[in-house]
Amino acid sequence: MKIVLISGISGSGKSVALNMLEDLGYVCVDNLPPSLLSELVATFDSEGRNRVAVAIDSRSGISLEEVPKTIETIRKEGHDIKALFLTADTRTLVGRFSETRRNHPLSHRLSSDGSSEPRSLVDAIRAERELLTPLEKLGHNIDTTNTSANQLRNWVKEFVETDRAPLTLYIESFAFRQGAPRDASLVFDVRSLPNPHYDPELRPFSGLDSRVATYLEAQPEVADMLADITAFVDKWLPSFKQDNRSYVTVAIGCTGGQHRSVYMVEKLAKHFRKNESVVVHHRGLM
Repeated sequence: MKIVLISGISGSGKSVALNMLEDLGYVCVDNLPPSLLSELVATFDSEGRNRVAVAIDSRSGISLEEVPKTIETIRKEGHDIKALFLTADTRTLVGRFSETRRNHPLSHRLSSDGSSEPRSLVDAIRAERELLTPLEKLGHNIDTTNTSANQLRNWVKEFVETDRAPLTLYIESFAFRQGAPRDASLVFDVRSLPNPHYDPELRPFSGLDSRVATYLEAQPEVADMLADITAFVDKWLPSFKQDNRSYVTVAIGCTGGQHRSVYMVEKLAKHFRKNESVVVHHRGLM
């Protein structure tokens, strides 16, 4: 059975992810109490279900410490289980709750000091981050701070369709003006390279376009930086594997996330696809 475990901070896009999985044919269960996960898997397995998605988060209760052990047991039983954790920065989460006018799930729970007074939204988000610590490192993290719902749907689709491998390498481009992604294992800054943005003929295009690629390939420093980044990742990727990582995210940033970083990501992906399972994201391209 293929199982996707969705977790993360409230307001980070879990509903979008779960709906995407339902569209892909997964049987979806939202807000499952952690103690019922093994029982649910056993039931669906006996029914011959082959694709299941489960959301476990702060709404599911406060006993989340046993979830990692439960997942390991499910894997030993032969099931392919992937964990996806969604997050976003606090400012973005506050904005999303303000737009929807919904209460945070932890707003009315007792505070750590036993007070029954409602928490502020920021305090509730802080408490939730602490509560979900046992789930944060179970699998791949996606920071949805500057991510559209459509981008997230595409990323979830890529995530579940990637064949299970000892390690999946996520290579993504981003715009520094929107902030570096929180989920990155390695971040490289390519803003010092010549910028096609300042060429009026190239400005409308992206690093996926052959005209932008031709421009960048004519700049010696672009090839030098690409070689240095490739060599660095080549050297240290085995260490991530030895650390039993399932996912490593390499983020390449430029000013607008449109030209240089996109080009570099495509080149890196081409190199690493020879030996690794690679997924590409372009945060700045809508």
